[in-house]
Amino acid sequence: MSLGPVMLDLEGLELTAEERELLRHPQTGGVILFARNYADPRQLQTLTRSIRALRTPHPVIAVDQEGGRVQRLRSGFTALPPLAMLGRLYDKDQVRALRAAAELGWVMATEVLQHGLDISFAPVLDTDYGVSGVIGDRAFHRDPQVIAMLGESYIRGMREAGMAATGKHFPGHGAVRGDSHIEKPRDQRPLAELMRTDIVPFERLITHGLDGIMPAHVIYERVDSKPAGYSRRWVQDILRTQLKFKGVIFSDDLCMAGAELGACFADRAELALEAGCDMVLVCNHRKAAVEVLESLGAYRNPGAQMRLVRMHGRPAISPDATRLSASRRLAAELSTGRSLGINV
Repeated sequence: MSLGPVMLDLEGLELTAEERELLRHPQTGGVILFARNYADPRQLQTLTRSIRALRTPHPVIAVDQEGGRVQRLRSGFTALPPLAMLGRLYDKDQVRALRAAAELGWVMATEVLQHGLDISFAPVLDTDYGVSGVIGDRAFHRDPQVIAMLGESYIRGMREAGMAATGKHFPGHGAVRGDSHIEKPRDQRPLAELMRTDIVPFERLITHGLDGIMPAHVIYERVDSKPAGYSRRWVQDILRTQLKFKGVIFSDDLCMAGAELGACFADRAELALEAGCDMVLVCNHRKAAVEVLESLGAYRNPGAQMRLVRMHGRPAISPDATRLSASRRLAAELSTGRSLGINV
């Protein structure tokens, strides 16, 4: 069985009969876990084993484990600092910050992979202009060049652990005040300005083989009238052709307000896939997920299926316990900032 183009979510701590059937659906290719799906490490491993047992290849199992405000797996996992703490450290000690970024990427990925998941949608590559509440300290820095350097180190750590990286939210969500979860943000900047600023981290990391990208549910009005994830101009012309991106393109959640386009959820999925997304996320709305799966019929995209399989994790059999302890201490120090001489 191949991997389909839909990533859906689960209701609780174990699979229901309905969810088993949905995960076996030929158009399902992934599942994303939230805090409600996690009680403790043992329960999580049981859940991921049950998902993997349903089909071969197994669905890509994802989570948002960025750190700070956005960390779904907490008790029993390292408490990760927001990425902005790495940026603050960089302003004081560049070498130390780059090393710390690699260690945080490694420990995050190591822990997630050891519990049976494949990817965390990380890192955030948005530029922090100080205006976006939904991005804020999730971003590394204000300077796109610094973001690129820290992002490169963070991804190197992820890859060392065996995890593919997904940069988000292309071409950049940091300059708009609106939260695309609850409204439709609009960015008035021209493409030339975006290429000089927000796109720089994505472009640089694409040249280093970035595995995945998630477009923003933001309308860049001077480039296209559609949100980036629905736009052939952004996905095909700029991302695939101009920037030569070869990895997986994940839509952000089609149930977000910023994704409202078309008459129904099936229309949203069709628009995103036609634009060039490889996988669409349909979260926190079971009826919408069923609608999208049923609407896709015999849809196939062999190129997307080959790209998606590469997102499966490749964890080490036994991670270095000494390194894990050191990385956890580093994460705790960064979370407070005091021992590193940075302000929280």
